[in-house]
Amino acid sequence: MWAISLEASQEFPIHGAELSCNLSVMRLIGHLDNESYARTFADFLYVQGIESRLEHQKSDGWAIWVVEEDRITQATDLLTAFRNGPDDPKYRRAVKDAAPLRAEEEKGEVAYRKRVVGRRHLFRPLTAYGFGPLTFLLIAASVVTFIISNFGTNNEAIHSLFISEFGSGLPEIRAGQVWRLITPMFVHFSPMHIIFNMWWLRDLGSMIEGRQSSLQLLLLVVVIAACSNLAQYYFGGPVFGGMSGVVYGLFGYIWIRGKFDPASGLFLHPTTVTMMIIWFFLCLTNLIGHVANAAHGAGLVIGMAWGYLSSLRHH
Repeated sequence: MWAISLEASQEFPIHGAELSCNLSVMRLIGHLDNESYARTFADFLYVQGIESRLEHQKSDGWAIWVVEEDRITQATDLLTAFRNGPDDPKYRRAVKDAAPLRAEEEKGEVAYRKRVVGRRHLFRPLTAYGFGPLTFLLIAASVVTFIISNFGTNNEAIHSLFISEFGSGLPEIRAGQVWRLITPMFVHFSPMHIIFNMWWLRDLGSMIEGRQSSLQLLLLVVVIAACSNLAQYYFGGPVFGGMSGVVYGLFGYIWIRGKFDPASGLFLHPTTVTMMIIWFFLCLTNLIGHVANAAHGAGLVIGMAWGYLSSLRHH
C-alpha cells in the first residue's frame, strides 16, 4: 500500500480564536473566490448570530461552513444575497460591529479554556482535520501488533489475529472467535507496509472523525474490514494482513460521498484520487509483489457504495 499525503487545506476560525463547536455538525453552504469578501460575509453572519468558519481550498476558493443545522437555510439565502451585492454598506457595517463582539467572546473563551482541558489538548492536530482519537487507537493497535510479531517476521506470535489457521471453512470463527473477521487489519509484514498504511489511515480516518464522527468511522472500519478480509480469504487463503483493504474502503467512501454530497465536508484532491486508482491497478500486475488485491477491491467497492447511498439522504 503506497501513501500520498492528502492535500491539506488551511482552516481559519471565525467565531473567536478557537471554534468551540463540534466539526461533525458543520455544513458547507458555498464558496467565495475573494478572501476579503469571504471574511466580510463571515462577519455579517456573526453579527446575525450565525456561527461560521472559513476554509481555504485551493481548487474552489474560500469555503463557508455553518455550525447550526437549523440556520443552514437562512445562511444560504444570505450568501445568495451577498453574492448579488457584496459592496452593500450593510456588510461593511457588519465588519465594524463584529469586532467588539468577538473581543468580548474571546475573553469568555480564554476563561473557559483555563478551566477545561478539551480533547484537542489530548490529540494535537497532525493534519488539517486533527488527529481523531479512534484513528489514533487503530494506529497504536497496529504498531503494537507489529512489535509483538517481531516487526512482521514472527506470525506464530500473533496467530490468533489471522482470519483462520486452516485452509478452508473458517472453523475458528464458526466456533465463536468472531474477532478474526476484523483483526487481520492489524497485521503487517514489513516496515514499509505498516508505514504507508498508517500514513493513509491517519489522513482518511481523521477526516471522517473530524467532519462526521468517531462512531461513523468505527462502523465503516468494522464493516469494511470484515468484508475485505473475507474476500481476501476466499481468493487468497488465510495468511494475509494489513490495513489496506480498510484504507481503500475509507478512500472510496470519502471520494464518492464528497462527490455527490459536497456539503458533507469530505473531499479528496483529484490528484490524490488518480494516484490511488493508479496504485490499485498497479498492484494487480504483480510488479509490487504479494498484495491483498481482493481486500483492496472489496474495500473499495464497499466504500464507494456506502458513500453513494449515504449521500442520497442529504439530497
